[in-house]
Amino acid sequence: MPPHNQNSTLAAASRRDFLKTSSIAAVGAGLFGSLGNLPGAYAGGDDVIKVGLIGCGGRGTGAATQALSTKGNVKLVAMGDAFEDRLKGSLEHLKKGFEGMPGRVDVPVEMQFTGFDAYKKVLAAGVDLVILATPPGFRPVHFDAAVKANKHIFMEKPVAVDAVGVRAVLDATAEAKKKNLAVGVGLQRHHQLGYIETIKRLQDGAIGDIHTARVYWNNAGVWMHPRKAGQTEMEYQMRNWYYFNWLCGDHIVEQHIHNLDVINWLKGAYPVRANGMGGREVRKGKDYGEIYDHHCVEFEYADGSRMFSQCRHIPDCWNSVSEHVQGTKGSADINDYRILSGADQWRFRGEKPDPYQVEHDDLFASIRNGKPINEGENGALSTMTAIFGRMATYSGKMLDWKDALASKINLAPAEYDFKAAPRVLPNAEGIYPAAVPGVTKAV
Repeated sequence: MPPHNQNSTLAAASRRDFLKTSSIAAVGAGLFGSLGNLPGAYAGGDDVIKVGLIGCGGRGTGAATQALSTKGNVKLVAMGDAFEDRLKGSLEHLKKGFEGMPGRVDVPVEMQFTGFDAYKKVLAAGVDLVILATPPGFRPVHFDAAVKANKHIFMEKPVAVDAVGVRAVLDATAEAKKKNLAVGVGLQRHHQLGYIETIKRLQDGAIGDIHTARVYWNNAGVWMHPRKAGQTEMEYQMRNWYYFNWLCGDHIVEQHIHNLDVINWLKGAYPVRANGMGGREVRKGKDYGEIYDHHCVEFEYADGSRMFSQCRHIPDCWNSVSEHVQGTKGSADINDYRILSGADQWRFRGEKPDPYQVEHDDLFASIRNGKPINEGENGALSTMTAIFGRMATYSGKMLDWKDALASKINLAPAEYDFKAAPRVLPNAEGIYPAAVPGVTKAV
């Protein structure tokens, strides 16, 4: 049975929460070193790192805040978004946040770009590093373009919504490594001291051989924006990106990736098989697109161990955002930094700097030190783990990892234009089609 009280129902603070509650000051020092040799343009920490923001919603605004709060000379010089109102709102927020640091936000009108091609204009605006924070369906295209433009990159998770996108990100990651470009991915638990220490102890055998994991992202769900008069179908889906797989990947991909990634990290591996079930109990109206409101997946690793996964967006139900493991000598609540092994009980009681800030501290420090972090491969494969789970719940089949990763199903629209039609459209009653297990082909 799941634990009764996780103390983590909504504990994983979103970037929007950070904007509301966190100070602008940078928190903590960098935690990680990495391999690589970057030319020493920033090695002294005195030369400016010019940042471009692509995707100006709450998440992008938060990531820009954290990037601008790192040590050294850094400034935001270009911004791009599909929608002008999102860009203007983000810029206003950032200017207010950095009023006490003149020049930190310096984005004149000619460096503010809107539309589907805004990312190209940001990349051509003389920036050194780009933050990719659009809906994840755009991530493979934007990431590939940023690598080709020789930019350092911070990209939010997930990094794709289908296997086609995952493979593209893996290819671009390999190129980024050849070019010694820094690549950070927004899986911030890897930069969270409590997680780092807990995972290390578990990998060192604190509870013996780990055979079972349970992971949860269960809560009430997220925002929804009603359709407005005059919106094209493309704009409506873009404004409500969370409810369409070509943009979001379903909430098992967009949110639950964090919990799945923790177990992959612990295991040092990715699942080889998956089966699951899911559906729509409360998301049945025309305002909820095509995604499920619950998924339950059993993942199997090559060593025979299992990860049991739940994610649910239904109000007034049991909530938890957490990870738990059972071994031959004990158990652990990873998210609570707590290990129970016979009489040997341990809990992390060290410092707890904001991991959303620390991941940027680490990324920028790696650039300045000439030892660039590259988190692209794990970001892609943990994204694939979540997509793998969605494939299992949508199809109702037992699936193999190799087949899932080789899938040729491409969710992207044929054309990126506000007048173009996405691949999934509503019927005459305004209802979008949803996957039917046993019928839907998901691989």
